[in-house]
Amino acid sequence: MRGLFSLPPTFNMYTKNVCQRDENSSYCSTEHLRERQEPDARQLIMDIRISKESEIPLRQQLAEQIVFHIATGKLQPGQALPSVRELARRLKIHHNTVSEAYQDLVRRMWLVGHRGSRVTVRAQEEGVHTVGASGLDELINTLIRVAREQGHSLQSLRERVRERLLAEPPDHILVVEVDAGLRRLLQEEIRAAINWPVEACSRVELAEHPSLGIGALAVAAHYAIPDVNPLLPKDRPALPLDFAAADEQVELIRNRREPSVMAVVSVSAGFLQTAYRVLATAAGRRHVLQEFLLPLPDKKALAAADVVFADSIAVREVKHRNVVPYKLIAAASLNYLASALRAP
Repeated sequence: MRGLFSLPPTFNMYTKNVCQRDENSSYCSTEHLRERQEPDARQLIMDIRISKESEIPLRQQLAEQIVFHIATGKLQPGQALPSVRELARRLKIHHNTVSEAYQDLVRRMWLVGHRGSRVTVRAQEEGVHTVGASGLDELINTLIRVAREQGHSLQSLRERVRERLLAEPPDHILVVEVDAGLRRLLQEEIRAAINWPVEACSRVELAEHPSLGIGALAVAAHYAIPDVNPLLPKDRPALPLDFAAADEQVELIRNRREPSVMAVVSVSAGFLQTAYRVLATAAGRRHVLQEFLLPLPDKKALAAADVVFADSIAVREVKHRNVVPYKLIAAASLNYLASALRAP
């Protein structure tokens, strides 16, 4: 289990691969152009950076960056990844490296393997898809059509919608997360952004004590939603949280002209592991990157660091001349959560 997220018929999207390489690193992205193409064309958004100078094995770099893209929503549930040989060719690495990374992520339940076709991001539960719907009226029309197709009468639909609209609003937020450190971080960032009571539990605790979900607006990392929703009342599913991209931190590292010692500090082992691997790719061998799990082993542990990246809890506890905050939750997710709480 994981611990640690069609166009109108006249148009389709195709992706044109753009690859840049130097002797030490490979970078591949896709430009999305609006053109006519076959209806079954695959969609893909990838942004992978591999550093052959990093101390982290290439397989781990690739696997963790794919996980990072899933966690930050850049790779969507059900989205197909490039074939093993295609991605290996684009990144200029051995195809066995890509194959091992994919197999690792399938075992960790981030990806799903399909015999004879590409691996895909693990899909969330199937729901009502309203791609192309414009406005509230179109959304209602879609709901009516799907309800009729499933054999529900308009009378029963009206009554059920009325029950949902009359339901009492939640009085607190419930963070559901397996990793204890991530639970603390999610609690802290939500509490700081939204003036609401915030509680937290693991999926195991919620399964053993379903009453924890009573009166709660549950939230979870978007990739954990398929595991969390079956534990909640059907009329009050969890809201997904997307994790923030590390673009600011990565850019800071790349702009450092002098070789530097950089440290990552967190209360969560899961956060620390992922952040370290993402930043280590940017650091390469030019900079030294260290990681520290709070509490620090001693007061002088960070004395040699030129820059300290600290999570939302560690940033208050770390005493250093140059501390850079590293927030976990994307701002858009916090705004969405706040708007959901304001809704009547």
